[in-house]
Amino acid sequence: MALIDYSAAQKLGKRRYQESLVRGRYPYLPVLDNILSYTEIASTVSLGTMDIPLSRLVGTKTEDRTNAFADNFMPLLPEKSEFAAKWAMLYDYQIDEGIQDPIVAFEYMNQFYVQEGNKRVSVLKFLGAYSILGTVTRLIPKRTEEKENKIYFEFLDFYQVSQNCEVWFSRLGSYRRLLKLMGKAPDEVWGDEERLIFKSAFGRFSKAFQMAHGERLEMTVSDAFLVYVEIYGYDVAKGQTEREMFAALQKMWSEIQLADRGRQVELVQDPEKAKELLRPSVLNWFIPAGLLEPDTLKAAFIYTKTAETSSWTYAHELGRMHIEQVLGEKVKTLAFDQANTEEEVSEDIEEAIRQGCSVIFTTAVQMVNQSVRSAILHPDVKIYNCSIKMSYSSICTYYARMYESKFLLGAIAAAMARDDKLGYIADYPIYGTMANINAFAMGARMVNPYVKVYLDWSRSKEGDAAARLESQGIRYISGDDMITPKRASRRYGLYRVKPDGSVENLATPIWHWGKFYEQIIRIILGSSGDTNAAKGKKAVNYWWGMSADVIDIIGSENMPHGINRLVELLRSSIRSGSFHPFDGLIYSQKGIVQCEKGGSLKPDDIITMEWLAENVVGKVPEFEELTDEAKRLVQLQDIEIDETAATEN
Repeated sequence: MALIDYSAAQKLGKRRYQESLVRGRYPYLPVLDNILSYTEIASTVSLGTMDIPLSRLVGTKTEDRTNAFADNFMPLLPEKSEFAAKWAMLYDYQIDEGIQDPIVAFEYMNQFYVQEGNKRVSVLKFLGAYSILGTVTRLIPKRTEEKENKIYFEFLDFYQVSQNCEVWFSRLGSYRRLLKLMGKAPDEVWGDEERLIFKSAFGRFSKAFQMAHGERLEMTVSDAFLVYVEIYGYDVAKGQTEREMFAALQKMWSEIQLADRGRQVELVQDPEKAKELLRPSVLNWFIPAGLLEPDTLKAAFIYTKTAETSSWTYAHELGRMHIEQVLGEKVKTLAFDQANTEEEVSEDIEEAIRQGCSVIFTTAVQMVNQSVRSAILHPDVKIYNCSIKMSYSSICTYYARMYESKFLLGAIAAAMARDDKLGYIADYPIYGTMANINAFAMGARMVNPYVKVYLDWSRSKEGDAAARLESQGIRYISGDDMITPKRASRRYGLYRVKPDGSVENLATPIWHWGKFYEQIIRIILGSSGDTNAAKGKKAVNYWWGMSADVIDIIGSENMPHGINRLVELLRSSIRSGSFHPFDGLIYSQKGIVQCEKGGSLKPDDIITMEWLAENVVGKVPEFEELTDEAKRLVQLQDIEIDETAATEN
């Protein structure tokens, strides 16, 4: 009976052998000794006896018997050979009693190679077992700059806390990202129960991913699991059955495919480009199904806070009121506020859909995951999330190039200050924030080459950032972008602290969300085409600035005439595209060249900045130094700055 099963395993081996030859791959098991012949091993570590995931067992330690197996460990030798008889005996033993003796294996780059026990591995792989007991020696290579090497050392840090060797990513930073999504610190050691729960959840997902034919993609199971956890959350994932995961995967498959292609985001930097993009692949973003009338649109706006308690919500509410005023009967809007949890965001989206809204704007980055989930459930509803560099194809994202205004504020501050010290209060260390800080610093340095910008953070646990800057004798400070109605203060925009302690406002940046919403909705109302165009082709982000009237500044009437002229010249140049704040030679705090002379930073480089300009004094707070709200945002948009605090020369 076992020989019949050997014959079945042999057929799988021969089929895999032929497939490998057709695709130009080595058809036998890879040999670790051959791999190590051109690799420098820095150290070896005994891992003792452990469960080795069979999916990570990929080859043999030596060349002995390597030609007896195809590269999937299925046998190739004849049925009447001594090898086949021994294989069959092991098969019977596994069926009757279960193989208990551990194999001997080596781990290199999180892949395992068998020294003793190749046939045991082959039998268990044929039977579809999940793991095998083995005594393992880890071979740690010398550190290099190669991507695979860097990923491996990230894995080693992950293994130290999790004791899990099943997770293997293809992209740098993914292990740290997974830990944050699980709510764990990088050095937080897992308990035994946590390890079992994770292993079980990951195992169920692996099977669901296999059912969805994920092996056809270039990404690893772990890459897909990370996308899944980003969208649904780890707490949900660990409680789902294999069938529930498979059903959810089918609904979000476009997001998995997008991640497999590299999660590239197409930045649309002006309204005209948005119109050009109205091809069938993206036309569906602008043609919501179920419009009230051909020329009428019903849209919902969802806020995390109220307009009275949040300057951010206040700015978007002004935008909603703007479109009602300028578009009249062409648009009807609903507003939902205080959606602070994903459950509340979900409830508000569902209510908006029940009330006939076919376009929904979720106005904060912390709403992005629920926005994606709701978009997957309601493919005919178009959901826009206010965020940057979030790669999802089920929704559209939008943001504004605030750094353009910050550059102007920096120039104004340096022109008016009588010393070389300016202050800047940042809020959250997320995408876009570094560009705002650096643009302010470079705008200031253009006017005064000796100026220093002292950086502090309003969302750290340390308290009043403005008071700390003022205590250092800094009088010109860039604070919050606009007022919060219920807690009105003059410490917003660019302001000056007078000798008597009073505050004078000099200029303020403007997020004119009404202009953005108006242009988007006009494009929607003016479009026609196939409302059932397929989604999931690409991730699109609308990133508009001064040229689209979405970003601007308002200056005080008391600002000197010469400075007004300077601002107008710079504004006109930025609007026309003849001048960019991030052109030319730029150094970071450590003296590293970030942009060469005559060069210009690309949009993606600006969005994802992880450095501070050389004339910035300060640093980005550590994760634990942030408020709870700030931590949640940082977990969504992961920024880490490898810079030390700059000091004055």
